[in-house]
Amino acid sequence: MTQAQYVLNLKQSLETLREGTAWLKRSYEKCRRIGVKSAYTAEEFDIYETLTGRFARVSDILIQKVFRSIDKVEFEEKGTMIDVINRAHKRGLISSVEEIRVMRELRNSIAHEYMTKGLPELFEETLRYTPALFKIIDEVNNYSSRYT
Repeated sequence: MTQAQYVLNLKQSLETLREGTAWLKRSYEKCRRIGVKSAYTAEEFDIYETLTGRFARVSDILIQKVFRSIDKVEFEEKGTMIDVINRAHKRGLISSVEEIRVMRELRNSIAHEYMTKGLPELFEETLRYTPALFKIIDEVNNYSSRYT
C-alpha cells in the first residue's frame, strides 16, 4: 500500500469510530439517567445491554482499526496487540497501558457474559469506563487531525 492509501484507511477508520461513538454517547446518556442498581426492569436491562454492546464495538474499532491504522501511517512495524497499545501510549493517546488493559478485559467480559447474575457489575463497570473511552477517542481525533 502507498502512504496515501494508509491515510485513506485511517480516515475511514476514524469515520467508523465517530459513528460508533455517537451511538455510544446516546446509550451512555440513557444509562446515566437510569443509574446503577442491583436489579433492572426489562426496559432498563435492554438499554444497558445496548450500552455494553456499543462499548465493546467502539473499543474494538479504536484498538483494532484506528490504533493499527495510525501505526501504518507512521510506518510502524505490525507487532502484537501489546506493541500497538504501547505505541499508542508513547503517542500520548492513552494515559496508561493499564487503563486500556482494563477496558479490553471489560470488552472481553461483555463479549463472553452469558449469565445474568453478574450483569449489574458489568453494567456499572461499563458506565464507569465509558467517559475514559470518550477521552481517549478525543485524543485520537486530535492526534489524527495531522493526517486527515
